[in-house]
Amino acid sequence: MFDRGVDGTPALKQIEINTIAASFAGLTSRTVAVHGQVLNVLGKPEEASRLPPNNPSKGLAMGIAKAWELYGSPSAVVMFIVEEAQRNIFDQRCVENELWNRNIRVIRKQFRDVFEKGSLDDARRLYMDGQEVAVVYYREGYVPQNYDQQNWEARLLLERSRAVKCPDIATQLAGTKKVQQELSRPGTLEKLLPGRAEAVARIRATFAGLYSLDMGEEGDKMAAAAIADPDRFVLKPQREGGGNNLYGEELRQVLEKIRDSPERTSYILMDKIKPQPVMNYLLRAHSPLQVSECISELGIFGVYVRQGKEMVMNKAAGHLLRTKAIEHADGGVAVGVAVLDTPYLV
Repeated sequence: MFDRGVDGTPALKQIEINTIAASFAGLTSRTVAVHGQVLNVLGKPEEASRLPPNNPSKGLAMGIAKAWELYGSPSAVVMFIVEEAQRNIFDQRCVENELWNRNIRVIRKQFRDVFEKGSLDDARRLYMDGQEVAVVYYREGYVPQNYDQQNWEARLLLERSRAVKCPDIATQLAGTKKVQQELSRPGTLEKLLPGRAEAVARIRATFAGLYSLDMGEEGDKMAAAAIADPDRFVLKPQREGGGNNLYGEELRQVLEKIRDSPERTSYILMDKIKPQPVMNYLLRAHSPLQVSECISELGIFGVYVRQGKEMVMNKAAGHLLRTKAIEHADGGVAVGVAVLDTPYLV
C-alpha cells in the first residue's frame, strides 16, 4: 500500500506475504477487459489504453506446468485441494483451464478424499483413485478449521509424497506474520542476501515497522506502547483469509487481557499504514452505487519453483488490485468488503 509518511511523502510499504492459496489470479485476469470496455463505451479509448495488461492465471499455470514437467511423468495429474463448499470456484477454473489447454489433466479433491483414497507406493509416488499425482495445489488448508485429525493425516500423506507441493509445509510457514516480523530484524536480510547491500536496502525500504510480542523486555515494551497508543498499530495473528487483524479499541482490549500471558506471542505488532484515500465507485451485490472514499492494496503474484536447492523459476506473474471503502479496517473481497480493481497508469 502507499503509506503517507510523517512528512506526507508516499512510499510503497509491504502488508504481508501469502504463500498458500493466493486467490483471484483468474478473476483479475478478466477485470482489465471489463474496465477497458467501460472506458471504450464512454468514448475514452485513450484512457482505456492506460490500463496495464494482466494475466496472472496464465502465469500461475505456467509455474504449475513447470513443476508438472519436472516431475517427469506425462500421465500424472495436477490435484487441486479444495473446500467442500467452494464459493470461489470460477477463479480456480481459470487456472485449471490454462492447465487443460497445455494438455495437463486436473482433478479436484478434498482432504477427506485424500484420507479415504490417497496412497503412496514404495517410491513415495502419490496415487488418487489410481491416478499418479505430480503436483498438489492447495486452495484450502490455511485456516485452523480446515484441520481435524483426518485432515492432518491427509496433509501428512501429501507432505511425505514425491508430488510437488504448492506449497509444502515449510513454504506455508515462511508466509506467516511471525516470519515476516523476524525478517525485518537488523542483520537478517544481510544473512540471506550476503554481499548485496543495495538489494537489502531496497527490500528494507518496503518494510513497515514490525515488532515482536515474545515474552521478555522487548515484548513488554511493545505491548505497553500499543496499549498506550492503539491507533498507531495493527495487531496481527498467524492467520490467513482476511478479517483477523485487530485495530484501535479492540486491539487495546485484547492486549490488556493477554499482555502477561504467553498467548501474546501468537501475535505480532505492525505500524498502521496510512494511505491517501481516493474517490471511487464500488460495484457490489445488494449495495447502492455511490461515490466513496477508498483505499487500495496492490498484490504482485510471484511464481517460484525449485528442485532440491536449485531455483528453476522465480518470476512475477501479474498483479491484483483490491479496493475498499475507508470505513472498513479489515477484510477483503471474499468477505464482501473489497472489490477487484485495475491500476490506471498516469
